[in-house]
Amino acid sequence: MTSGRVTVYFAALLARTEDGWQASDTDLDNVETLSDFADLARETAVDDDTVLVFIEQEDAWFGVVRVDGEDDPRVYLSDAAAASRSSYGALLADELLGRDDITEDLDSLPDLDGTEDGEPEPAEDEADAPDAAAPVPAGPLGDGQILADLGMGERELNALSEDALGEIADLLGCTDVLEAVR
Repeated sequence: MTSGRVTVYFAALLARTEDGWQASDTDLDNVETLSDFADLARETAVDDDTVLVFIEQEDAWFGVVRVDGEDDPRVYLSDAAAASRSSYGALLADELLGRDDITEDLDSLPDLDGTEDGEPEPAEDEADAPDAAAPVPAGPLGDGQILADLGMGERELNALSEDALGEIADLLGCTDVLEAVR
């Protein structure tokens, strides 16, 4: 809950099997890194086959994390700027932007209680400082070809409407199994 408003996420796992796709809803409470998303996906994989992790926040953005066996996970975000304003979206956006090693030194942050004097001193060598404040690009970010071998290229993925996860499920032929966990 933030600012008196509950953030609503929908998350589901789609695991490919010999008999088609199996869907299950998932709890993201213990997910803190992209590796956690990948581990969660691998736990549901059948014979190291493809698992898609779908995550969506209130129709503002959606993301797909794809895990194929022990390969590195692949990530796509529909709107990186919108996603970066939420915890799970920010986690994925930071990973895609190479910000996964950035940590803030709390002692270097100015006091925000209105008692600070003057302007904060600039970093001695700003070229060496992590670029945590760089803006997150608006629009899609990540692997636009994440679903290409399943029949949805980058152009189609970028053009998805409000019910993007439903449209992807339609393409995969698993609308009923996804809707069962929604």
